[in-house]
This record gives sequence, structure tokens and C-alpha cells, in this order.
Amino acid sequence: MQVLKPTEVIKMIPDGASIMVGGFLGVGTPACLVDEIINQEKKDLTVMCNDSAFPDRGIGKLIVKKLVKKLIASHIGTNPETQQQMIKKELEVELVPQGTLAERIRAAGVGLGGILTPTGVGTIVEDGKQVVELDGKKYLLELPIHADFALIKAKRSDYLGNLAYSLTARNFNPIMAMAADIVIAEVEEIIPVGAMPPDEVHTPNVLVDYVIVDGRR
Repeated sequence: MQVLKPTEVIKMIPDGASIMVGGFLGVGTPACLVDEIINQEKKDLTVMCNDSAFPDRGIGKLIVKKLVKKLIASHIGTNPETQQQMIKKELEVELVPQGTLAERIRAAGVGLGGILTPTGVGTIVEDGKQVVELDGKKYLLELPIHADFALIKAKRSDYLGNLAYSLTARNFNPIMAMAADIVIAEVEEIIPVGAMPPDEVHTPNVLVDYVIVDGRR
């Protein structure tokens, strides 16, 4: 694990990259990293997240700046800009039921070939997907979701890169840390090794490549 500045880590992300971004309506979203993507004008991104937040918050700011080519999310109802771009075909949107989204990300992290879920059977969610019948019940085969980069937000890190999240910031952040080639964590503070009790480690350092400190504090 290396401690770098936001400018340094975002330079590693090329145009057209796929990135997972943690958070739920902006809570648990790495705001500094999102702002630096905007500063460096990274474009044609595929963004995987729970939602597109609001036009002035979190992932929504990337949408407003039209830096996202494709969005994979569970809902876009709180961001009218996302809806408008989708209707105008300026943005490709893949809507995935929230539980299915979480499980597809987790499947990538733990090396599964996919998951079986009854969610979406008999609806438009089923279109183009393999249907598997087990014991008389139909399931959709949903494939894993993997990304080039995961941008996650944690409360603190130690100098090895072990992470602890705060309250509901433990939404998509921990599973996204398992499902990307390169994991960049934005933290509020870095504490000495040994100061974090083992049972408070939510993401172990082996999964974390880079850490940046939220400089707004």
C-alpha cells in the first residue's frame, strides 16, 4: 500500500476505464477522488455504483460533467440529469436490482462464475439472460461485475492499508474493494500500525493498493 495525493492516483486512471465508486446517495462516496476525476477531465468512463446521487453530490457530479459513458446502478431517481442524458441517449444506463448488484460485485470478489436469483424473472430484467430452473423454480443467471479501479471511502486506515468504515459507509465499499484490479481508498485519517483492533478491520490491507487522505478536513 502507498499513500499518495489525489492528483497522483487519478492520473493512473485512463479515459475509458471502468470504475466502481462506493456510497449510497453520496454517503460513503470518496468525494475528493470524484472531484479530482473532474479536475483531470477523465472521460468515457464506465461507472458502477449503487446510484447516481444528486447533480451536486458524489457520482452525480460526474454525470453533470458528462464524463460517464455507461452507468451501472440500482436506481437514478434522485438525479434528473442522469434521466435526461439517458432519454437523449447521451448516457447508457444499465439498471440492476440493488440486491442483485451487490451480489454480482461480491461474486467477482470471491471468484464465483455468477449467481442465481429469482429477482427479475418474468420482467424486462430477464431479457437476454439465461434462465435456470431448479426444483421447479426459475432463476436468472447473473454474471459477476468487475472493474479496473475501485474508489472507496473509509473512516481510517493504518499505515499497512487496513481499513475501517464508519456506520452506513459500510454499504458497497467493502465488496467493491474485492472486485477491482486496483483499489484506491480515501480516508479521513491514517493511524499507526497496531492502533486498529483486529476486529475493527473491515477491509484487510491485502486488498488495498493506494490510500489518500481527505484534504478538506
